[in-house]
Amino acid sequence: MTTSDRGAVVWDAPDLDHPARRASRRSYDAVVRKAKDEWLALFAEDAELQDPVGPSFFDPEGHGHRGRAAISAFWDLAIAPVVEFRFHIRDSFANGDACANVGTFTTLLEDGSLADTELVAVYRLDAAGLIASMHAHWEVDRTLASLRKA
Repeated sequence: MTTSDRGAVVWDAPDLDHPARRASRRSYDAVVRKAKDEWLALFAEDAELQDPVGPSFFDPEGHGHRGRAAISAFWDLAIAPVVEFRFHIRDSFANGDACANVGTFTTLLEDGSLADTELVAVYRLDAAGLIASMHAHWEVDRTLASLRKA
């Protein structure tokens, strides 16, 4: 488990060494610590991030965020306002240049409410070992339905 004063990463999934799995864990750890520059450095210059996949309030047209500048803007919109993240990864499937993690991301928001996002996050690496794409599959309505006071 990785912890900080802002959250935690709990890994209850297979932990066999795999480059994409390591990259995903580094990503979660950087988000928990609010280490934006460290997080951005994990992504290839031309990387694509879809979180969630498809249209959402983070990406109304559903085309994703392409390139580090767009991914940086996603951080400012979706990650920076969150007070605390708790990532609980229950399963992970790694093969080829990718891994798919199954888990729950719990966020503490500025108004004191909590939300749980059940998801599958798919990370794919480029030849240099950087994240080429991250596609998070989750349903906005299910997350909104989980909103509650802390």
